[in-house]
Amino acid sequence: MRFVVHEHLASHHHFDFRLQIGGVLKSWAIPKGPSLNPKERRLAIEVSDHSLDYGSWEGIIPEGDYGAGAVAIWDEGEYQLLDEKDPEEQWKRGSLSFELQGRILKGAFSLARMSHGGTGKEWLLIKRKDRYARDDWKLKSALTPQKLSQLKRERPPCQME
Repeated sequence: MRFVVHEHLASHHHFDFRLQIGGVLKSWAIPKGPSLNPKERRLAIEVSDHSLDYGSWEGIIPEGDYGAGAVAIWDEGEYQLLDEKDPEEQWKRGSLSFELQGRILKGAFSLARMSHGGTGKEWLLIKRKDRYARDDWKLKSALTPQKLSQLKRERPPCQME
C-alpha cells in the first residue's frame, strides 16, 4: 500500500501525512512535520480523505480554494501493516502500526488516536525505536525557491467527503 507526505504552505505551514486505506488516502495534518526521533511525538489532526490521484499531485492551489497555497511531495513510498491485515479496522479502533519504506521516512511508526478531550480527530504520530530512528533528526523543507518556481497554479484532484 502507498503513503505520501505533502509539505503544504497554506495559511499555516504544515505537512499532510496520507496512507492508502480502503481506496482513499486517509489524511492527517502534522503541524511540526513527521520525525524520525522516537522522543518526538507529533500531533496529527485527521482531515478529509483524499482521492488516490492526490497522492501524486503537486502544485499551487489557487487563492479562494480550500487549502490555498503550495503543495509539494516531501516523501512517498510503500507501507506495510505491522499488526494485522485490515488497515480500516485499525483506523476505526484508533491505532495503526506500520512500517514505512520511503525516501526519507523509514521503519516502524504508530498512529494513535488521543482518547481524552478534543474533537476525536487528534492523533499522535510516533516513530518506534528501530535501526532508522535518529535522535539528531532535523526536518528539512522540500519547498525551496527552485521547487516553488516549478509548481503550477491549478486545482488539485478532489478530496473526499
